[in-house]
Parts: sequence; structure tokens; C-alpha cells
Amino acid sequence: MTTETPRWFTSSYSNNGGDCVEVAVNLVATRGMVPLRDSKHRTGPVLAFPAASFASFVASVKAGGFGTV
Repeated sequence: MTTETPRWFTSSYSNNGGDCVEVAVNLVATRGMVPLRDSKHRTGPVLAFPAASFASFVASVKAGGFGTV
């Protein structure tokens, strides 16, 4: 069993006043999961996604699959 803790970071594009998420990709190799949390509520809930699902989501965002907000 591993006791590795998430190493959180935000995107370099996240200079928008704090409305962003933090991601910890260091757990992909050991747990196969990508945890995400709200950068404004760091002690709040964490969502964890399977690495393949998160990679698919990121690829869709990069390809413009969700349009613009």
C-alpha cells in the first residue's frame, strides 16, 4: 500500500482570479487515478477520475469538443 500524497498544481493558463481547479497527476502511476479539487476550497471534496477518462476529457477540450464558455 502506498501513502503517497497528491502534489497539486494549476494550469499555467489559470491566471483568472482564482476560478480554477487543481490536479494531481503524480498518482496516476501508483493508483491509476487523477484527483481534482477546487482551488478556492483546498480542504473541500476531491473528485478522482480514472486516468484514461481524464486523458480523454483533456483531449476533447484541446480539440474544441466542448465549444467556448
